Formats: sequence, C-alpha cells, structure tokens
Amino acid sequence: MSVIPFDQRDGVIWFDGKLVPWKEAKVHVLTHGLHYGSCVFEGERAYDGVIYKCTEHSQRLHKSAEIMDFTIPYSVAEIDAAKYLCLKENGLKDAYLRPVAWRGSEMMAVSGMNNTIHTAIAVWEWPSMFDMAQKLKGVRLDLAEYRRPDPACAPVHAKAAGLYMICSLSKHKAERAGYADAMMLDWEGNVAECTGANIFFIKDGVVHTPLADRFLNGITRQSVIDLCRKRGFEVVERRIRPEELEGFSECFITGSAAEVTLVSEIGPYKFVTGNMGKVIMEDYSDEVRQASKVAA
Repeated sequence: MSVIPFDQRDGVIWFDGKLVPWKEAKVHVLTHGLHYGSCVFEGERAYDGVIYKCTEHSQRLHKSAEIMDFTIPYSVAEIDAAKYLCLKENGLKDAYLRPVAWRGSEMMAVSGMNNTIHTAIAVWEWPSMFDMAQKLKGVRLDLAEYRRPDPACAPVHAKAAGLYMICSLSKHKAERAGYADAMMLDWEGNVAECTGANIFFIKDGVVHTPLADRFLNGITRQSVIDLCRKRGFEVVERRIRPEELEGFSECFITGSAAEVTLVSEIGPYKFVTGNMGKVIMEDYSDEVRQASKVAA
C-alpha cells in the first residue's frame, strides 16, 4: 500500500497564527530547529471531535519550550483553539494532532537566542499505532542498545525533537529484527521506557512502572495510572531492574500514538496477555470516548 508523503497531502495546517495550504507549510533548510534540535512538539488524539487532554498537552508544549529556553508566542488557550480549528477545517473528528514549535532561520550558529519562534499544528487521520488484533495478541519488543540520558546531560523532561534521535535509531534496529519497538534503559541500567511510549508491568495483581523522573512523564501514562487506581489496582512507581522482567506476568505500553497496547515479549522475556492488562486497555478506550461524550 502506497503512503502519501507528508509534504504532499491535502488540507490545511495552522502556521504562525493562520491556516495555510498543507503543501505550502514549509521552512527554510537553514532553520535552527533542524540543525540544532531547538524544537519541541506534542502528539495528541481527537476522538469524535474532542481532543483528549487538550489543554494538558498545550501546557506541556509551553513547558517544553521553557525548558528549551524559548517562549511560544501563543497562549495555551490560543493553541487549544487552533487545534480545534485545524480539526474543523480539515473535516476530521478522529485524528492525530502534531503541534510543534521551533527556532527559525535568522541566525545559523549554536546560539539562536534572537531567532523567531515559529509554531504550527497539523492534524491527520492515523489510527492507533497498532491494530486491535496486535494489541490483544501483544507486540514484541527488542532491547535497545542506546540508553536514556542522565538528566544532568540532557533536558529529559522536555518533549524535544533532539531527544528522539536515539529513539529512531533503536526503533529502526528493532523493526529490522522483526520487533515492533524497543525498550530502553536509563543511564544507570534501570528500565526506562520504549522509543515513544511508557511501559508498565503486572505481578500478583500489582501494577509496576518506572519512576518518571528521568524521562518524559507521558500524559497517557498519567491517565492510565489514574484509571488503575480508580479500579482499585495498586500502582507502584519505582526503579525496575531488567532482570526483574522474568518475574512479571503481564506488560503493556502507553502513549498517544500506541494508546494502551499489550506486550507479549521483550527480548528473552515472555508475558501473557492476561485479563488485567485487557481491562486496563478497555478502561482507557472507554475513558477517551467518554470524555468526548461529556464534552459534547
């Protein structure tokens, strides 16, 4: 099946405060964000016309920019409104959204303090990263060679483009080996996350997940923790050593793109796609759709 390149699609993109034809939403090759990684973004989903955790994502976009030492020239409320405008003008109700902000091209050097900050929002149809059959069967994960960096060495709490370089490399290697994704460790060798999703484990009815103080604390991750606790499941956030994986019965990953997806294998470790993981997956599906009904 052929895929339409992302620079050749129809529709409109919100670019620096106005809607422009999709194919005309371009930046110069000498853009600071391209060369030096001064770029932040969000990944969001709309269900039946309602963007899940819309304001939380816009707030995080602002926070990421602050960590990256620049200020987005649009308020959280303006970004929220622009996202909904994009949905409307592209005629979409169930969609993926990508707000992004970056330093422009006035200066081409490590220092770009006086460069214009640009902001754009694109929306498109993109079902969950994995179809329902894959989610229920459980995806297979490789073990990544690259590790998440020490917070003393990188702005790990920003959703910044440069931090995903090692994620792309790790995912490419995993896919070439027949896996769906890869699980990464932190710089000390503890379990961290996948290349674009947080990770959870289940043992004896208790949900365990790595403490998110060394990588991005996903908004979907936070929602899932809340849902687990509402159902009465104990959730433990802690350091998890990779050798512990042998003792967990179930595993799942979370993210705006992956939503909640069960895991059947991580390298040599096997997991069952059990009832508890399926309940959590169903609870999240109900949550995002209930949110759209309430908003309506």
